[in-house]
Amino acid sequence: MTFQWNKLQNGSDIRGIAISHGDEEANLSKEVAYAIGKAFVIWLRNKGYGNSKIKIGVGRDSRISGPDLLMAIACGLKSEGAEVIDCGLASTPAMFMGTIFKETDFAASVMITASHLPFNRNGFKFFTSDGGLEKEDITEILSIASKNFSNEPMDKAELSSFDLMSLYSNLFVDIIKRGVASENFNNPLDSMHIVVDAGNGAGGFFVEKVLKVLGADTKGSQFLEPDGMFPNHEPNPENDEAMRAIQEAVVKSKADLGIIFDTDVDRSAIVDSSGEIINRNKLIALMAAIVLAEHPSTTIVTDSVTSEGLTYFIEKILGGRHHRFKRGYKNVINEAIRLNESGEECYLAIETSGHGAMKENYFLDDGAYMAAKIIIKAALLRKEGRSILDLIKDMPLPVEEKEFRIKLLDDDFKAQGQAIIEELKKHVSIVDGWVPAQKNFEGYRVSCTNIDEKGWFLLRLSLHDPVLPLNVESEVIGGVKNIAVKLCDFLKRFENIEYSSLSKYAKNNDNS
Repeated sequence: MTFQWNKLQNGSDIRGIAISHGDEEANLSKEVAYAIGKAFVIWLRNKGYGNSKIKIGVGRDSRISGPDLLMAIACGLKSEGAEVIDCGLASTPAMFMGTIFKETDFAASVMITASHLPFNRNGFKFFTSDGGLEKEDITEILSIASKNFSNEPMDKAELSSFDLMSLYSNLFVDIIKRGVASENFNNPLDSMHIVVDAGNGAGGFFVEKVLKVLGADTKGSQFLEPDGMFPNHEPNPENDEAMRAIQEAVVKSKADLGIIFDTDVDRSAIVDSSGEIINRNKLIALMAAIVLAEHPSTTIVTDSVTSEGLTYFIEKILGGRHHRFKRGYKNVINEAIRLNESGEECYLAIETSGHGAMKENYFLDDGAYMAAKIIIKAALLRKEGRSILDLIKDMPLPVEEKEFRIKLLDDDFKAQGQAIIEELKKHVSIVDGWVPAQKNFEGYRVSCTNIDEKGWFLLRLSLHDPVLPLNVESEVIGGVKNIAVKLCDFLKRFENIEYSSLSKYAKNNDNS
């Protein structure tokens, strides 16, 4: 069979199966990585990055396939004349910063990661000083790779190495010192107890190279050791088990703050000293409060599944503007950049998944940078006898919230999903109390104003999977079920779809 290079594309990243496991057969081999390395250098030169030797940094997360893939892509890069610097275990944001730091002077960089996906997956993220590559760039690189593929064996390359993570960590040490501006300038966190859960990914550096250097007590931090089998929990701030793990660590340690990172540290979430989890809408609200205190009236760009309560909080309580856009961290970031270029001030782009990017930091989605901003604010509030929860106490929270996944079974699932959404638009027009959202950039969002519903739902097509995610929120007990019942009645007219989770919820009296 012809190798399907397009199967390796995941939006603006490359992701594949690096290790055959169960029914999954590997498609991201060392030979494929070698061809991708060659293609990246060719692409860089085609884009005007010079005909002389190009200096490229390469780093990886803790996945067990990382060392082999790093060597393979490095050999491909070198085969086209690039100078390759091995940055070893690294974070995705650090690899971008390698294109910014004068000490590294990378023309481009590659991060080997598959975020929170299972141990046998892996992939590549690419950067220049302009930021991460776009979807069309990845398509082009894969096309070039397909024309330069060879199964010939490759020799290991001699690589120079650089301690990028120490340089990157020093950035946070300086930011936190200046932000807290303590009398004890070099140890501004000496009275704080901060617990970190790195999920056995690449985030353990934050304890040793940042928090301890600043004087923080970090007892109770866990899963800091890199282990690409991820034996303790999925390294993912959206995962319930992962969030319970950091919550329990904070409560047990009686810490002031808990921080959890995903595998490659481009996402994070927080737990307050009381054990309250701050992720998704709450994390966006917290970051909005911090940013709007520094930049009054600025626009906050989020993804499409954020709550009505968050909009109220940003606009009515904080005095900002909430611009709800599409899912996908690159979509949110690019929209924030577009708004700034059009003359509308925007200092924060953030997704409910935990990707947060700030204008002051190159609009780089950096979980460690976001954590540093929160640590600074927590330290300042602590002096006043307050906590970070005080910043978001006025945000209205839904009584109920659920996400359902409607599976699309047609071969052309995108056309099938879009057709269902178009039919929903017609259907909503005849349902009493259902009102389409005035501004909507993805899928179809509807406000449900009936007294037994008081909420909203969003039906959208997944970015990559044959699925229609359905998000539903309500301000009343039983409201989500009442909305679900009506949506089941709508969906039963369609063939080749599977929505058992929604129908079971609609039939279940206690909504458990």
